[in-house]
Amino acid sequence: MSERKVLNKYYPPDFDPSKIPKLKLPKDRQYVVRLMAPFNMRCKTCGEYIYKGKKFNARKETVQNELYMGLPIFRFYIKCTRCLAEITFKTDPENTDYAMEHGATRNFQAEKLLEEEEKKIQLEREEEELNNPMKVLENRTRDSKMEMEVLENLQELKDLNQRQARVDFEGMLDKYKDMERRQKERELNEDERETKEMLDRALIKRLRDSDSEEETENAKDEGRKPTADKPTDILTTDGNAGSQGSSSSVVVKKQKLESWERSVGSLGGKGALGSLVVRKKPQAPDTQKGAGAAKPVSSTASASASNGQPAAASQSGSSLSLLGAYTDSDDTNSD
Repeated sequence: MSERKVLNKYYPPDFDPSKIPKLKLPKDRQYVVRLMAPFNMRCKTCGEYIYKGKKFNARKETVQNELYMGLPIFRFYIKCTRCLAEITFKTDPENTDYAMEHGATRNFQAEKLLEEEEKKIQLEREEEELNNPMKVLENRTRDSKMEMEVLENLQELKDLNQRQARVDFEGMLDKYKDMERRQKERELNEDERETKEMLDRALIKRLRDSDSEEETENAKDEGRKPTADKPTDILTTDGNAGSQGSSSSVVVKKQKLESWERSVGSLGGKGALGSLVVRKKPQAPDTQKGAGAAKPVSSTASASASNGQPAAASQSGSSLSLLGAYTDSDDTNSD
């Protein structure tokens, strides 16, 4: 393994380097190199965009009969990534750039155009100064004026930086924090005050509502009608009879009597319905019950006697007239 690391090789005493045959290679031979696209380009065959920095396995050759100040110019051959069309470009040592030859077009580059424009302006100015001395004086005056303006602007920037350097940022932050804290305290106090006012308004409203409910209940208790003692009181009593007085009750009675007479007939007269009712004859007193036994009477007569009506009216009237007399008697009692 040590033979590989030797630095000096053995040359025999009769070694003659001139006898070694020279390898003759063509001057325009090509080498395969790995490179990246030096600029953005677009293939003319398929329109594929090839961006700057894309890697290719390119063939490199030396351009014959073309030198720049003794520097050789190299040409590179690459293939489009889509249609495999051949694209060539070569070095441009004069502009320290690459020049497109064929197979693609170089995309627009504003920076390169700007540099070319600046170079063109500089060349024109130099040509004018060579032929016109007054133009040289004007350019110098303009340059000095521009330099003064630049110095003034630089001084303003320095003053501004010094003013900013004198600013106490820690004090500004402390003031801001203090102002923020006071703002939060003020907001909390306002929230508490508004909450207290809302609670007070709600309490006052609740008290007013309770007072109004009590007044309503008292008014209902005062205007509440008395309960009827009999089921038939609903025919003679009115919801507002107690508050209107005796005059309103009389009017209600007359209205009911008129409506009854229109629908059925007169309550006191003998109509066609009176012949359909059979009167019940009074029975003879029972001797077996003794002297203390009461005399039985008819149901209609007993009802009339209990209500204070005469017996003759009950005997002569019909059943409907007895019903009318019964309702009238209830009305008189309720009054």
